[in-house]
Amino acid sequence: MRAINAALPDNGFDLEASLIPSEEIYHGGPPRDGIPAIDKPRFVAAAEATFLKGSDRVLGIDRNGVRKAYPIRILNYHEIVNDHFKDEAVVVTFCPLCGTGMAFEAKLDGKSRSFGVSGLLYNSDVLLYDRETESLWSQILKLSISGPMKGHKLRQLAISHTSWEEWQRGGDSLVLSFDTGFSRDYSRSPYGNYGESESIYFPVAKFDGRYHPKEIVIGVEIDGQFKAYPIKELALGREPLVDIFAGQELEVRFNVELRSGGVFDSAGVELPSLTAYWFAWYAFHPDGEVYSAQ
Repeated sequence: MRAINAALPDNGFDLEASLIPSEEIYHGGPPRDGIPAIDKPRFVAAAEATFLKGSDRVLGIDRNGVRKAYPIRILNYHEIVNDHFKDEAVVVTFCPLCGTGMAFEAKLDGKSRSFGVSGLLYNSDVLLYDRETESLWSQILKLSISGPMKGHKLRQLAISHTSWEEWQRGGDSLVLSFDTGFSRDYSRSPYGNYGESESIYFPVAKFDGRYHPKEIVIGVEIDGQFKAYPIKELALGREPLVDIFAGQELEVRFNVELRSGGVFDSAGVELPSLTAYWFAWYAFHPDGEVYSAQ
């Protein structure tokens, strides 16, 4: 794989004066929108979601009195869903290479934005673009790295990355339908055993071999400080874990079997956190803290 400045196309995006080095931005293979975002999502009631098994992974969002689940089996092929929770525009994103599912408010500077898949990667992570300005956005950084919106941040929302069975325990939920308007075989993953292998498809700026590259970590940012909680470490202690980080008391609730969890403040309010592969978290936050049970 070669960087986009090594004769591979930049998919029509202006990377001059990018906030990240252009030589570290890689062409992922598909052209712009070659991985098509879902712009008109269709949902079914949980009882109608017979296409899902209890063990299937989903991203779950509970917002504005509405609960929705987005199957990873669909997100593997689309990576972005432009959606609404009542009147609030929300963009749901997933990077299969980093294992990262993140949701953001899609209203910026008072205007609702629509996002697409650029076909470009930074630290193996998807770069989104907003169709209104064609600015590029780093998913994990939550930051526009080029274009008219350069320097603007996205506001991250709390999201659950868990099994369909576990998500249903929280109450009634709508489910993103396999009827997406695209012809894809959602019964299979296009990534094979990528999630278990040690292979990483694209270069990353920083790498740390203390854990398997695909070890699941729960990462949190507080006041510009970052901390990762590897499931492997959490498994050695009691659930929930009470921790002090960045001057705040946090409660990390987790399920070792499901490799899932969330971070809550002292009042029991869930904070936006990120479930990610270890290699991806470390590539972006090499100076962050890492919880150890030892």
